Amino acid sequence: MNNDQSRRDFLKKSALTTAGLSFGAMAFSPKSYSRIIGANDRVNVGIVGFSDRCRGALVPAMQIHAKEMNFQFTAVSDIWSRRRDEAVAFVKDKTGLTLATARNNDELYDRKDVDAVIISTADFQHALHCKEAVEAGRDAYVEKPFAETMADNRAAKEAVLRTGKIVQVGSQRRSGLNYHQAHDFIKAGKFGDIVAVEMTWNVNQPGRWRRADLVSQIRKEDTDWDRYQMNRPKTEWDPRKYLEFRLFWPYSSGIPGQWMAHQIDTVHWFTDLPHPRSVAANGGIYLWKDGRQNFDTMTAVFDYGPLNDSSKGFQVIYSSRFTNSAGGTKEIYYSNGGELNLDTNRISPNGGLSANQARGMGLKENLLPEMALGEAVQVETGANTGADDMTSAHMRNWMECVRSRKKPNADVMAGYNHSIANIMTTAALRTGQFVTFDEEKQEVLAGGKVFQY
Repeated sequence: MNNDQSRRDFLKKSALTTAGLSFGAMAFSPKSYSRIIGANDRVNVGIVGFSDRCRGALVPAMQIHAKEMNFQFTAVSDIWSRRRDEAVAFVKDKTGLTLATARNNDELYDRKDVDAVIISTADFQHALHCKEAVEAGRDAYVEKPFAETMADNRAAKEAVLRTGKIVQVGSQRRSGLNYHQAHDFIKAGKFGDIVAVEMTWNVNQPGRWRRADLVSQIRKEDTDWDRYQMNRPKTEWDPRKYLEFRLFWPYSSGIPGQWMAHQIDTVHWFTDLPHPRSVAANGGIYLWKDGRQNFDTMTAVFDYGPLNDSSKGFQVIYSSRFTNSAGGTKEIYYSNGGELNLDTNRISPNGGLSANQARGMGLKENLLPEMALGEAVQVETGANTGADDMTSAHMRNWMECVRSRKKPNADVMAGYNHSIANIMTTAALRTGQFVTFDEEKQEVLAGGKVFQY
């Protein structure tokens, strides 16, 4: 999107899509940067882990805004020599810049030309790499899931809050226009109390998260297997756990951390509830029996509501499978008056309380209007847009907050809370136990016992 394209033109094109924007106090016009301390200083960004996500989304997202906001890439840290070389070639091709290389994060943070970092390493490393970054004095954009264990979750949150560094967690729905409209509609009281939420994420992809070619090519001597494992139990070299980590616990929870974390985060955002009160879940490896340890199919049922009032609340039903794509990805919020559908981006009276059903109990009809999300919320038209997709808008929000020192759309607490839901679900799946959360100890309890590995 050109910098001079108006937000009004952008909204006309994208109000009913998952387009993303920087909102409210987080958005600044180019002229306003001159009023922010350090606005003329270039922000030098290091890459921590040159992953597929970094290559395909995060680097391009930052580059959309890099010139205007005076950000540039300067260095890459990756423990695999091949990834370092690929990062140098990729950034050179896209920007004309030549990255310095670091064999690990110790070397990266010894550099003086790295002010902030983008972290897109293996799932279980995100929280620990975030802690490293902020304690080294760097702001960070950290991919989700933020954490896969409560020990890592607590450690990263404490470090971010202690250092005051700007951390954006990659829950990019928080920078999506339609999600902001849904949030505002619910918060305005127009939707009514949430009575249920249904979420799905279905694909038919036996190769999802597989890297067979790379597994056959990587050599132990070209990387640092001990450093890769960080605080996980030390095991013998396994290229699949290095490159296909999303299929193996405790390197990843798989579906809960990769997909559910995105969707469940909206529940926390829309309701201000920090985490579920309880989770029951089941799943299995029903079809793709390729040595993976994480399930190819799962369903979880969450109880959400005020932590101090069990008489109020609602259920969230989440299901996902790798074995049949019917149903696709959906997120539907229900009230007594109808539904808010974030797949169609419409509000409707579907399922609401009809006059006939209400009359017999001495109640009044309760039906939401039929309308698009864009009609439900008055959208401010004066702010600069940034870009036209959620990841780009989310990256821009982080860049703006690095400049302004304001709280990002998905700050550390958003990551901490979605990680609690993720870990509770993982505990339910792996133990078969009913799972709750100990508020005092900030621990996930499966069958009354603290869940770790």
